[in-house]
Amino acid sequence: MKKRNSVFANLAISHVSIVLVIVLLLCSAFYVFFTNNYKEELHSKNRIMMQNTAQTIESNVLKRVEQIYLDISLDKSADLRLFADSSYTSHLSKVIDLQELIKSKVTNNSDLVHAVHLYYPEEQIMLSSNHGLNYNADQGSGSVYFADWINGMRASKDSSLWTATRLVPQDIYSSQPDSNASALFTYVHSYPVQSSGQNSDLLIAIDVKESAVSSIIQRMMPSQYKDTYTLDSSGMTISDVSKGSIGVYRDYDSGVRRALMSETPSGSFKENIHHTDYVVSYQTLDTTGWKIYSAVPASTFYAQSDFIQKLIVGICLFAILLGTILSGILALASYHPIKRIVNKIKESADHAPDQVQNEYGLIDTAFSKLSSKVSSLEETLMANSSVIKHNVVLNMLRNAYTPEELAEELPFLGIPQSYTHYCCLLLNQGEAGNAPDHTKETFAYPIVNELNAASLHERYVIAEELPDNKVVVIVCTNSAGDSLLEQISDLLLSSGRSQFYRDIHVSWGCWVQKMKDIHRSYSEAVTLMKYGYFLPEQTILKDRLILARENSVEEIPQSLLGRFRDKLQNRQSEDMIGAVDALIRTLQEGTYPAHYCHFILANIVFMYSDHLKSIRYKPPGDEHADLYQQYLQLNHIHEFRAWITESIVTFTAQMDKRSSERAVSSIELARQYIDLHLSEDLSLDAVASKVFISPKYLSRLFKEELGVTYTEYVTTQRLEKAKTLIESNHLTIEQVASTVGYGTSAYFIKKFKETYGCTPRNYMRSIAEHM
Repeated sequence: MKKRNSVFANLAISHVSIVLVIVLLLCSAFYVFFTNNYKEELHSKNRIMMQNTAQTIESNVLKRVEQIYLDISLDKSADLRLFADSSYTSHLSKVIDLQELIKSKVTNNSDLVHAVHLYYPEEQIMLSSNHGLNYNADQGSGSVYFADWINGMRASKDSSLWTATRLVPQDIYSSQPDSNASALFTYVHSYPVQSSGQNSDLLIAIDVKESAVSSIIQRMMPSQYKDTYTLDSSGMTISDVSKGSIGVYRDYDSGVRRALMSETPSGSFKENIHHTDYVVSYQTLDTTGWKIYSAVPASTFYAQSDFIQKLIVGICLFAILLGTILSGILALASYHPIKRIVNKIKESADHAPDQVQNEYGLIDTAFSKLSSKVSSLEETLMANSSVIKHNVVLNMLRNAYTPEELAEELPFLGIPQSYTHYCCLLLNQGEAGNAPDHTKETFAYPIVNELNAASLHERYVIAEELPDNKVVVIVCTNSAGDSLLEQISDLLLSSGRSQFYRDIHVSWGCWVQKMKDIHRSYSEAVTLMKYGYFLPEQTILKDRLILARENSVEEIPQSLLGRFRDKLQNRQSEDMIGAVDALIRTLQEGTYPAHYCHFILANIVFMYSDHLKSIRYKPPGDEHADLYQQYLQLNHIHEFRAWITESIVTFTAQMDKRSSERAVSSIELARQYIDLHLSEDLSLDAVASKVFISPKYLSRLFKEELGVTYTEYVTTQRLEKAKTLIESNHLTIEQVASTVGYGTSAYFIKKFKETYGCTPRNYMRSIAEHM
């Protein structure tokens, strides 16, 4: 009976039971999870993966390509119908704009688009972003790479066409083999939009990189991307991550034939391919009708499930064995300290313990006896401890005693006799100077000891440290007078300065005639001490008139706060400091309550902090400075003034530096925009809006930084560009004027002659004569 009831037996049984319950629960959970539904979930997960992959290809590739076609067809910056009729020979200057348009589309979509071609069937002219302008584009060695979509659209009554993937070399006109040929498929659409391929004036063809599709498949189907292909309706491979079967027909595969012949847009089925069971999944792309086809060996699904179930059983058996061994070890380890305690109890017991009790019962009985002895000893120690005296003083100051309770607690204070007058003095220890660290930490205790040692027969002094690190001094005497308080205050001040390196402030409470009213005197001392922050020059706060400020409802004129706000916006440090000084004088000389004065200072700090945040200003050296927390750590109003003055000076200096840097940056952005957009609207308002500053400020920056007006600078840049174009001898005077932003050639000729002393045509002749 004793062995079964022992602590060791209980520990062993409980540990083993917990292990068995946990292992059985885990076995049950894993068994339920890995049932036949798991296989179906794998099929469903595969189908969902295919659907997500198809949706991603639709949105990130196919729809995006169609959008590029729409952007080109709706673009008004270039004439898409330039080569639609024979009159194109008189507008060849517009070829550059058209070339730049399609090149920009390729550049902006370089991850997707390889090239953009504009083919004019009537004139047999092609303008390509990669190969430039080509007459008789459907002839010659390079035409084979365009033949599929050109011939397809000629015979098509539809307006668009998606071609199969083909390998296109970098140089289509070279006869040398190219190992770096790009796998591309093409989207071609007629222009105008609603016309058919047979009747269109223009075919817009976009060569799409096959890698854009295969990379999506590889990213979204990482475990089976090698067995995944994109096929067209005939079974030709459109996309293959391995690149080995692009352009190859795969209709010899029974799984492919079944997927292509299926009338449903997506599905999954088992198929025996080359004497091996496969799980085939397919998903149709709505835009092109292509199908994403994936064939994965069925063993990939089922072998994993069977293996996991066997593994779970093995792990559970091993866990039970290991858990049983560990349970015994833990039970033994847990029992050893209990056994040691029981042996100690038995050795120190006055009589033999009850044999029926187990170890826990024996320990409980021993602790009950020990608790009784400790309680008795604690009462004896507390009766002679200074902690009681400290607690009595704190409760008196909080007026926590009834008269009867106070009469019971007063003897603990050690007052030698009865006195007729009592007064509270409150010491604020102030800020420590260059004292040793141990002096700073133990400052209050020497003050307490010195005051108690100075007590004479005619008076008695009680001094205790408060939780807020202040020191309260209760003066007991039979003759109340300020001279006694002056004497004690001088002692405190001199000791703090000479011995403890501290600037001490002392406040006096009122005299009371009973010790039970000492809380009133303490309350007045606390109130007076609050004004030490604003009157740091007064080391002794005893003026009773200050107490009247606590009930004042007077408010500081809003003009003082408004003045600081206005100066803050102007960022003039001297004016801001002057506004702070005026506010500080008002707080010191006025009759405002202390809490209201702190509220006003906090408003100034918040106003200053909000302004710094609004302009995204970060103080140097401390990017996460909390101004309000810094303000709370200041000891008095002079420290506040010094702190905020230093911050204002630093702030204004930094902002002046930032304004200068911003001016240089703004004018450089404006010059860059002007150089790149000479043919567009370069009015002062238009350019100012592009660089996000006001027109007036931009005009002033040009005059101050460059020494010329904004208009003079724009005119100079346009005429310099015009000279360069004239020297190239490829454009007419009218074309040059339009290119550099002049609406009429007459005004351009006038400005050119005013600047260079000759007309553009004369300048062109002089250039030709010197060539």
